[in-house]
Amino acid sequence: MKNTKPYKEFGEFLKRVFPFKVQKISLNAGFTCPNRDGSKGWGGCTYCNNQTFSPEYCHMEKSISRQLEEGMLFFSRKYPEMKYLAYFQAYTNTYDELSNLTAKYEEALRFPGVVGIIVGTRPDCMPDELLDYFTGLAEKYFVLIEYGVESTSDKTLLRINRGHTYADSENAIRRTAARGIYTGAHLILGLPGESKEEILLHAGRISTLPLTTLKLHQLQLIRNTRMAKEFTENPSDFNLYTVDEYIELVIDFIERLNPSIILERFVSQSPKELLIAPDWGLKNYEFAAKVNKRIQERNAWQGRLY
Repeated sequence: MKNTKPYKEFGEFLKRVFPFKVQKISLNAGFTCPNRDGSKGWGGCTYCNNQTFSPEYCHMEKSISRQLEEGMLFFSRKYPEMKYLAYFQAYTNTYDELSNLTAKYEEALRFPGVVGIIVGTRPDCMPDELLDYFTGLAEKYFVLIEYGVESTSDKTLLRINRGHTYADSENAIRRTAARGIYTGAHLILGLPGESKEEILLHAGRISTLPLTTLKLHQLQLIRNTRMAKEFTENPSDFNLYTVDEYIELVIDFIERLNPSIILERFVSQSPKELLIAPDWGLKNYEFAAKVNKRIQERNAWQGRLY
């Protein structure tokens, strides 16, 4: 049956959960990653430069409370009654001693106006004792755990130096969702070596998992990354989609996606001074408007081919 909306939207999900407006505030809690510190590898993922998702207020030398205060000041000018979700975004936000992790989460939750947390992490960094903690926390607060899956192909994960397998992603997502915790995933569309057909297979694989939310990102080449160097040396390995090509790919993807999964976004937006390509010159909401227009033209909807 055709959905009343062409896809499940994150904003509508938040409206169902909260009786007031909520806004995410990104935080840098000063964590690292197991494939940066030598535990799994060195140098991080080949595409990664964490400056790409750190707003001005989000610097690790500032306390969690200071970052929240500055973030709220930025957003509250327009919506004074807004409530907030503390988004632990930079690096791997479950990779530390349990006491250090919980102290930072709880500092955020004590801050006036914060009604929940979103924690971005890797699927190989969720020990049972931390899941126990999040299970208890989710009884009192909004808790969403977002896993960087990036690809369902182990060949690709090895190439981009993720340091984990797709089986690790499946395991972490199933364990988290089984606790009754909102569970999200990230995928990057257009990673080197992946054809359109292989990208669309990700939709079928990810659809079998008990996910609450999914974020899609276009591949972006960022300055000072190993992937940027690889592109310079072998540009034929990469398919950098035009705006129109990527819109068609996104719609093809969501037509194959489980209709119960909430789509949080289709693209990410890196700072212009760090971005090599593709430079579309579109903000996220402008891209979403183009997707909405084209999905109507195609008479498409999430799950049509699921």
